Amino acid sequence: MSKSCCCSSKQRMILACSGGSNVGQAANQAAVELTREGFGKMYCLAGIGGGLQGFVQSARDVEEMIVLDGCPVGCAKAILTREGVTPGRYVVATDLGIEKVKDPRLTVLDEDVRRIKEAARASAGGLAAGGAPTSCGCADKA
Repeated sequence: MSKSCCCSSKQRMILACSGGSNVGQAANQAAVELTREGFGKMYCLAGIGGGLQGFVQSARDVEEMIVLDGCPVGCAKAILTREGVTPGRYVVATDLGIEKVKDPRLTVLDEDVRRIKEAARASAGGLAAGGAPTSCGCADKA
């Protein structure tokens, strides 16, 4: 018997705010860690914001997108909207109870990064908050 799962076959783009506050930096760090963990691949939001057509087209063509914004200003979402790209799944760090602090030291707490990563995984559907696959129609095949 071989096991085949539809949950892991999608190409998943991760786009993150990397703004000048703790929540922007935490969103960015979460995107880096999710990429390292194999959850998806972080792409260049700045390239999309710069209107570079290859980057914009990649965002339009991707199967699944998760956008991580730091705060309700929503810079990452605004960049995509301006380019006519639907943001897909959307997580805002401050909506998770993480307080935005404009501190020149840009202290990012591991707990905040963990919370953003859990929210991103949960938003993807088919993955529990801890990242474990859940039922998504996957089946054992003989």
